[in-house]
Amino acid sequence: MAVPLLQAGEKAPPNIVLIMTDQQKADLLAREGYPLNTMPFIDELASQGTWFDKAYTSSPASVPARTSLLTGRYPKATHVRSNQNLQDAFFDKDMFHLLQEHGYATALVGKNHTYLDPKRVDYWSEYGHAGKVGKPDSDKGAAFDQFLRETQLYASFEPSPGGIESQPAYRMVDEASEWVRDMKEKPFMLWLSFAEPHNPYQACEPYFSMFKDQLPPLRTSSSDRVIKGDRYETLAEMMALGHVGYEEQLEELRFIYLGMLRMIDDQIKRFVENLKAQGVYDNTIFIFISDHGDYVGEYGLMKKGAGLDEIATRIPMQWSGPGIKESSGPRDAHVSIVDIFPTICEIIDAPIPIGVQGRSLWPLLQGKPYPEELFNSIYAEHGYGGQFYTKEDGTDYLAEGAISNNKYFFDELNSWTQSGFTKMVRKGNWKLIFDMNGNGELYNLVKDPLELKNLFNNEACTSTRVDMLEELLKWEIATGDPLPIPRRRYHFKRNELLR
Repeated sequence: MAVPLLQAGEKAPPNIVLIMTDQQKADLLAREGYPLNTMPFIDELASQGTWFDKAYTSSPASVPARTSLLTGRYPKATHVRSNQNLQDAFFDKDMFHLLQEHGYATALVGKNHTYLDPKRVDYWSEYGHAGKVGKPDSDKGAAFDQFLRETQLYASFEPSPGGIESQPAYRMVDEASEWVRDMKEKPFMLWLSFAEPHNPYQACEPYFSMFKDQLPPLRTSSSDRVIKGDRYETLAEMMALGHVGYEEQLEELRFIYLGMLRMIDDQIKRFVENLKAQGVYDNTIFIFISDHGDYVGEYGLMKKGAGLDEIATRIPMQWSGPGIKESSGPRDAHVSIVDIFPTICEIIDAPIPIGVQGRSLWPLLQGKPYPEELFNSIYAEHGYGGQFYTKEDGTDYLAEGAISNNKYFFDELNSWTQSGFTKMVRKGNWKLIFDMNGNGELYNLVKDPLELKNLFNNEACTSTRVDMLEELLKWEIATGDPLPIPRRRYHFKRNELLR
């Protein structure tokens, strides 16, 4: 469906820039009270719009989360419950379908890691954790990408070579800015998807040393893994085998990670300044999110993998641009990566496809009345099913592929960390985690933000436990997949609150 040319006096549809980082811990921002100013420009952009401190991924793994972003559906509905299932995505229409149907030019610059392919997008320039995918953009870029491959997806404990111009983030901003410059007649949607601060942890100067002597103390230690359970201990065991010496390198890994955040922030600022110079900034909506978190040293771990803790599931989310009201602090609403697609649908006045399970945030973002009860809680999932695969079933991490003969490779997403089914619900200050075997965890996130004191069997919390179990059951039923809807006779009535 083509969009007709604008008539005199009609306002042009807004451009949409979806900026995404990979594996960003949500609370490492000054606006959240972190003592280091890791992303000053992102915080400034958030102050000009609306941001959330109760935003969650649908699943703390890249492919399930990113598939949810594009489809507005939870992993149990998309059938993409692990990084090994991207080709199994099940949906009717996704974000790129709707935007193109409504006259938008579309582009991906950066990390994909979904079912999406270049034929679906007007402009495609893919980058991964080893730099640009396909033909190198320059000899300098090719040399840097070779350096990235040599890290074995772990880290560089020396400043990265080549300066900022060699970094994928810089090269991506150059490509994205050039593409936007060519957009004259159409509104555009750009997915600017950074593959960092995900490992390999690396940064050039001045970012490599920027936070080296300023690290605040961690709030947990490796001894807390015993409290967190066997999965966390197994994760640490595999990490020590795959990333030899990582425990002694935690402090270095932490300051490199923080330097990567500032490096990305500076490139986002450069991109936004380019849009201002091109005259398109004022009619552009900016969305900033990540797909999931990173332990960044907590529990004596890096990366992700073990469960549905806040570190892995809570993500940064902010919106700014035309029509979005400025808020002095975080909005008191529980939101999800699943909500982004239906919100974009409403922004561009497009029908939300059947099967979309997210809720439109558009009235909330505009400061208008919205169904507050719909945002009193949020839900997320973990696992590809079956029973938990444990060390009792085997410990051949090499044969499974979790580690390799190279001492610097380790894949934290593996049979031991991703098997089984676990669900979580957050409501107010409380969080419930429940698995397919009936094991429960209950935490007061104000008193226990690192989730170390499980109150599930505490008699004083009985009423809270029942309330949270009911809330989880409601979410579990509400997110049942209606696709495919009946083909004859029956009338399908949508929940209008989800529009």
